[in-house]
Formats: sequence, structure tokens, C-alpha cells
Amino acid sequence: MSIKLGCIADDFTGATDLANNLVQGGMRVLQAIGVPSHPLSADVDAVVIALKSRTIPAEAAIADTLAALRWLQAQGAQQIYFKYCSTFDSTKEGNIGPVTEALMDELETDFTIATPAFPDNKRTVVKGYLFVADVLLHESGMQNHPLTPMTDPNLVRVMQSQCQRKVGLIDYSIVQQGAAAVEQHMDLLRSQGVGIAIVDALSNRDLMNIGPALRRLPLLTAGSGVAIGLPQNFGIASSSQACALPAPQGARAIVSGSCSVATNAQVASFIKAGHAAFALDPQEVAADNDAVGRILAQALPLLDAGPVLVYSTADSSSVKAVQARLGAAEAGAMIEDAMAAIARGLVEGGVGQLIVAGGETSGACVQALGISQLQIGRQIDPGVPWCHARTTVGGSAGIHIALKSGNFGTEDFFEKAFVVVNE
Repeated sequence: MSIKLGCIADDFTGATDLANNLVQGGMRVLQAIGVPSHPLSADVDAVVIALKSRTIPAEAAIADTLAALRWLQAQGAQQIYFKYCSTFDSTKEGNIGPVTEALMDELETDFTIATPAFPDNKRTVVKGYLFVADVLLHESGMQNHPLTPMTDPNLVRVMQSQCQRKVGLIDYSIVQQGAAAVEQHMDLLRSQGVGIAIVDALSNRDLMNIGPALRRLPLLTAGSGVAIGLPQNFGIASSSQACALPAPQGARAIVSGSCSVATNAQVASFIKAGHAAFALDPQEVAADNDAVGRILAQALPLLDAGPVLVYSTADSSSVKAVQARLGAAEAGAMIEDAMAAIARGLVEGGVGQLIVAGGETSGACVQALGISQLQIGRQIDPGVPWCHARTTVGGSAGIHIALKSGNFGTEDFFEKAFVVVNE
């Protein structure tokens, strides 16, 4: 049994984002949490391995990624896809560049592409500059990200600072001419010694033009947007059967650890609608070992009345205050651990439909729930599907879970998500 496309994502929400786009294109997809310990048993077209490698040291990220690559190669993967966030965020030291070059070395390939473009979520690349909606990346709120602040929107410059290989550009004037023009320009760049090319994209049509041009590359690196143009390369067409899930059961809850502008607005919308919500104050967690227990004691009795939200979402000044006291990495780990404990407590208390907002928070919660695989279901908003998973916590029927990137989703995402899963 072999797979057509082997994917490695650097966080858990990004993995479901990618899997969602592949499923929308008709591919049968298995999402694994971490590198599987056994050979592939399901008959699928693609496997997405979700790692928690975006913010760990580059050497560790490379080691984890190469372990995932070797497992995918053992399953006969025809092409490898390294997926990162559509905001291209990483620390100054990596990990996008170092991981990309390690994959190129392992696959013995001299050329690949890089583009986080995802127009459905208002991420476009023009002349190598990344826009979030109508503003450049460094004006979008990402400049205040607590772990991976992005202050430069020029992706060629950002990628070159992390890479030994020469980084070039395939701009929109080439992309809009179609796949043949993109392929020809890739050949030209390769002849000029370019090893990695940032690719512009302003629309889904651009992504569909890019897709066929990538069919011969052993390695692709991108956000999830490029995935919409890949199923056609394997002769696969869209099918509604790819996203069928079991019927939902249990109470509803949301755990939000993202500090993004989008998630802040979603939390405010949920509270304004009159739903139960409990704030987990990062400074209180740092000072009180029983903060998690107190939140659960308040939230669990309200589950029968409707969805309950627990959030550590805060503005950038509050986050910086805790970071100054504990250190950025320590503060982040503290909140992730607390939110994971809350997610576990909620599922133990009867939650069967759970939304988790934030990439790092999603990784911590999935691990706390003992989830090893996800079945990808119906899309809520671009890049965010409902999934079904077996868990070592609570009942044996499994849970429905949505892992939402902090930057994704409309303002009413939380309310809308529960409507979608129960339709």
C-alpha cells in the first residue's frame, strides 16, 4: 500500500488546514499526530503528519521532520509537502528555511518552491511580499505574535536570511500565464543557481495554475493554499464522500489560547452573544496552581445549557507582562499546559464537540487527549474543518474536534461551527 502525497506540517492546526484542502479536492486523507509507530494500514491518497515543530530549536525541528519524511518514504509517498503557516511565521533562526534545506538534502533535490499564499483566507503574495487582507504582514497584528513576531513582509528576504541556498522569485506576471510558464521560469531560476523560489499568488486561479507546474518536484513547501491545485496531478476529482464523519455526540465547548486579532474578535463575539465564558488570566495561572481547577469547577455545571468557552486570549501588553516575568518560552508552555488540562477536564466531563483555537494550544490539547489520528470532515471556514478522533479520555465513541489556527475564521466562527457539525 502506497500513498500519492506525503505531508509534514509544523503544527497541528496547520495539518488539519492542509488536510481539509486536500479532502475538498477529493483526496482520501489520514492525519497522524506525530510520526506513526506502525506502517500505514488505511487505504488513502495522502497522509498528513502533524508535528509540533514551529517554535522548537531548529535542530530538533529538523530531526522531527526527517523522521516524518522517512516514515512517509517507507509508505511509498510519491511527493513530499512541507506545510507551514500562511503567515510564514517562524523565529529569526528558522524553522522554515533550515527544515526546507534539510528536506532538500535528504531528497537530493536542487530546487523547490515556497509560498504561503491562501487567497480564501486573504493571504496573498505579490512581488514576494505577503499581504494579510489589505495590509502587509508586519502591519497585520503578526508583528505582536508572542512567539514568532513577523516584522518583514518580504518573503525572499526572510527566507534568504534562513537559508544557505539562493532564494529567488516567480512573480504574478509569470504565474498568470499558466503552468507551462511557471515550469519554464523554474528551469530558468535553476540554471541561475536558485534553489528555492518564492511564488506569487493573488487568487485561487493562480494556485490552480501553479499546481500542475509542481508535478515533477520531489518536494513542495507552502501554506495550505497550494494544495487545492494538487489532486488534479494525481487524476483525482472533488467528492463529497471524502468528508463524511460519524454523528456528533456530547456537550459543546471551546478552548482558546490564541492571541491573534481574529481570535480576539471571535471571543468577543461569543461573549456578546450571551454564552458562558471563563477567562484564564496568564498572570493568575503563574501565581496560583489551582487556577485550572477553579475554571473547571465553574464551567462543567454549565455544559448542559449550551457551549462554554474557556479562553486565555489576551492583548499583546498582557502577554508581554507575563513574558517579562517568566520568559517567553516558559510563559507559552505554562499557558499551553493549563489549556490542555482544561480541555482534558472538559472531555472527561462530557464534552464531545470541542473547538481549540491556536496552533500551539491545539498541539498541547491533542496530546493531552491522547489523539493519534484524525478523520477530516466538513469545512467550517476556509482552512478549518471538523474532525473526528478516538481519544484516551472520556467515552469510547470518540470526539468531534476542530483545530483552528488563531488567524482563521469569521467573527462568528465559534457559534457557526456548532451549527455546521450538527446539520
